[in-house]
Amino acid sequence: MAYVYLAIAIIGELIGTNLLKYSDGFTKLVPTVSSLTAYVIAFFFLAQGLKLGLPVNIAYAIWSGLGIVLITLVMVVIFHQSINWPTIVGLVLIVIGVVIVNLFGVEH
Repeated sequence: MAYVYLAIAIIGELIGTNLLKYSDGFTKLVPTVSSLTAYVIAFFFLAQGLKLGLPVNIAYAIWSGLGIVLITLVMVVIFHQSINWPTIVGLVLIVIGVVIVNLFGVEH
């Protein structure tokens, strides 16, 4: 169940971060409130996952790693922002880092 909570936290962060684009620097009320609500949901479910025993280093590595990859994909697919090879290499290195932390972290 801890990983389900972590997945909800990642989705909340993904939604909250993407709504930041629509908030126009917190000048538009509905996207601003929606973004902040999504972040509250993200942190709540991250905390629930930690409460159920997920180690902080594992949870945060997965949360931040998947978050940055998914946000990049949304920016490319939905907002049609360009991506270059160094960015792709960086994202691959982040994913490799998350895998290493999960496989060889002190919690294992």
